[in-house]
Amino acid sequence: MLAMSFSFTSKLLLFILNSNTCVMASKFLYFAYGSNLLAQRLHINNPSAVRVAAAKLENYRLDFGTVPSRSWGGTPATIVPDDSEHCWGAVWEIDLADLPSLDRQEGVGEGLYFPRNVTVTSLDGERYLCRTYQLTETPPALGRNQTRPLESRPSYIYWQVIIQGARESGLPQEYIQKLNNIQHNGYNGTVAIPVQISESSEK
Repeated sequence: MLAMSFSFTSKLLLFILNSNTCVMASKFLYFAYGSNLLAQRLHINNPSAVRVAAAKLENYRLDFGTVPSRSWGGTPATIVPDDSEHCWGAVWEIDLADLPSLDRQEGVGEGLYFPRNVTVTSLDGERYLCRTYQLTETPPALGRNQTRPLESRPSYIYWQVIIQGARESGLPQEYIQKLNNIQHNGYNGTVAIPVQISESSEK
């Protein structure tokens, strides 16, 4: 049984499913840090998702892979263990019935991402044990003042989706500014994911 210091959005019993997923009976908690910060994107495959809180993941950094996504025209986001960094994201409560859909979206069966459990802390100090996803490929850390290689940059539209989702999720302004400073590859053409973005999200 987990320590009572953890906060959850349901009073139902929590247990571990297959050592990977934190489940509250028919629901589970999911920590999103990339495009799934944006509700319209997450709801395409996971219509039951309800945003619970903005939260911080300590000792991980936000990074991007080195292999472009077929869906987005640039590299996808990931988290990487890093004792000197932290990453902000959104905690979502999702019906357990949507779990296979979320796994498919993240390419778990293809070996693109793997699921893991993380503990995150909200702005008001509540702690949540969540499922999240990490690229199986671990990108190397950038050195101080090092420019991100063009082939390892997210597309412009993917970058905009993350920023718009960060604003929508209520992430801290200083973190949103950090997202604004991420170098993208400029691609703003057709993508496989039907999302609408606002150009104001980059301001």
